[in-house]
Amino acid sequence: MMTPKMAILIVRSPDILSGTPVFAGTRVPVKNLLDYVRAGDTITDFLDDFPSVSREQVDTILARVEALVLEMNDARAA
Repeated sequence: MMTPKMAILIVRSPDILSGTPVFAGTRVPVKNLLDYVRAGDTITDFLDDFPSVSREQVDTILARVEALVLEMNDARAA
């Protein structure tokens, strides 16, 4: 279940890392998660290195990405 806190997952503000998209409530760029995954690191490695990001945030973002990919596949098949 998504809590109200999770409604906003990613924040962009000129006051935080010059507008780089970050996990809400942190200064951790979302790109860092993608870099870890691309490098073959585990989600646990990422969370250990960025303790201000919650497992719920990561899981919710990955679920949304998965849904977008499935939606794109469905659109292509139609």
